[in-house]
Amino acid sequence: MRIKLYSGLLLLSLTSLTAKAQHGLNSIYSAYGIGDLETRDYSRNFGMGSAGIGRHHPGYLNELNPASYGALPSQNFMFDIAIRGQQVSYQGTGISQTAGDLNFKRLAVGFKAAKFWGFSAGITPFSSIDYKITNQQYMSGTGAPIIATTTGTGGLNRAYLSNGFQINKHFSAGVSTAFLFGPLNTSKYIGNDSVQTQYNKYAFNPNFTAGAQYTGKVWGDWNLGLGATYRFKTTLKIQEKLAIVALDGSTLYTKEQDPSSFTIPTEIGSGISLSNGTFTWVADYRRQQWNTLKEKGANYSYQDGERFATGIEYAIQKKYYNLSYEGAILQAGFSYNKLPLVIGATQVKDVSGTLGVSLPNRNGQLRYYLGLEAGQRGSNGGAMVKETYFNAMFNFSLRDLWFLKRLSQ
Repeated sequence: MRIKLYSGLLLLSLTSLTAKAQHGLNSIYSAYGIGDLETRDYSRNFGMGSAGIGRHHPGYLNELNPASYGALPSQNFMFDIAIRGQQVSYQGTGISQTAGDLNFKRLAVGFKAAKFWGFSAGITPFSSIDYKITNQQYMSGTGAPIIATTTGTGGLNRAYLSNGFQINKHFSAGVSTAFLFGPLNTSKYIGNDSVQTQYNKYAFNPNFTAGAQYTGKVWGDWNLGLGATYRFKTTLKIQEKLAIVALDGSTLYTKEQDPSSFTIPTEIGSGISLSNGTFTWVADYRRQQWNTLKEKGANYSYQDGERFATGIEYAIQKKYYNLSYEGAILQAGFSYNKLPLVIGATQVKDVSGTLGVSLPNRNGQLRYYLGLEAGQRGSNGGAMVKETYFNAMFNFSLRDLWFLKRLSQ
């Protein structure tokens, strides 16, 4: 029965990877480079501003720092799946509209592989591309304006295997081995043309993240956690094919383009947590070092990106027979994100507030999590667009005991 349950959940999760229930977002900021870079964490960290680099907690899978997997409890199997619904309103020069979307954000499993070794595997989006741009162009020799339309779809996925090692009572270390892959597609057509020009790109390459954590008592029941992460620089390999496609979908012409590349810079992160088991405070800082690179386009460039996040949590402790476990969990958080994207001379900024609530079933094996986020990105004016958004994230977590021997009657 247990195998059937896990198989059904896995099949449902993999199906959601290829389907979006309400595809309708149109973010101009995803038109640059490899698209919108994902900065949120769709686990229990979401309601605390997606902060948790310094948190060493046995109750959930914390991919913000692979060293955290050293805290996973023995004989436990964990399964996580998350989806996000989003509603966005856009305000800009000649722009006023709203859109919504619902899509997959996380699939992960984890368990304790040995007394000192925790393991997790999963897949989550790394970037997303979803935009449609229309502008006027003029036919040479006629002076008549026509409408040119450009659309972009795709984005990168991150599939990972992460290992965390408990070195001693206070220190742990970990490494996440990930593979980045996905399409970066652009389509163009002009006026009432019966053909469409498609630039179909596919990017891929491995990426590595190392992490470390320290935990120790500071006074009474209060524990201090400190964490640090380092994501290594990755040069994506990009394969591209040019295609001319008719409106009926038939391909009129194709040509393999020369391979290209795109460099994702190093990212450093640090975090702190303070907890007595009931009350928890966390804070993170992450910096992406784009200034060391020369990635840029005709009307955009990059500079170092920074993200500050902090949050608090209140967890009600409950009893089940002789076991103690967390009951309802309430969270609140805040984040301030300076995206590495610079349009003209303006760096794009993203500010948001979050709330989270987590409820278990009677014995604590199943946990249902709802995270809410409201925020604003960009500004209204020039080539910029102000996005006011509302996110709702639902996470389902299963925690089961494995490898237990039955007691003799």
